[in-house]
Amino acid sequence: MNSLSVAGASTATAAVGSVNDGAQRVIHCQKQGQKITGTYGTTTLWDKIDGGFISDAYVSTGSDGQVAPTCP
Repeated sequence: MNSLSVAGASTATAAVGSVNDGAQRVIHCQKQGQKITGTYGTTTLWDKIDGGFISDAYVSTGSDGQVAPTCP
C-alpha cells in the first residue's frame, strides 16, 4: 500500500506524490494538521518530506511524539 504525499498538512490539499510502504525518507520538519488514523495510530502530526507532507500516522519513527523540528 502507498501513502499519499500532499501539498499541506491536510487531505484537503492537492496530492503531490506517493510513498511506498517501507520506503525510507528524511523528515525535514513536522507540523500539526488534520487528524488522521493510519497504520501507526491516530495523530495530528504531519511530516515534511521531499515533495510534500505525509501524515505521521503512516510513518514508523519509533516515537508517538515529534522527532524533527517544527516547520516554519
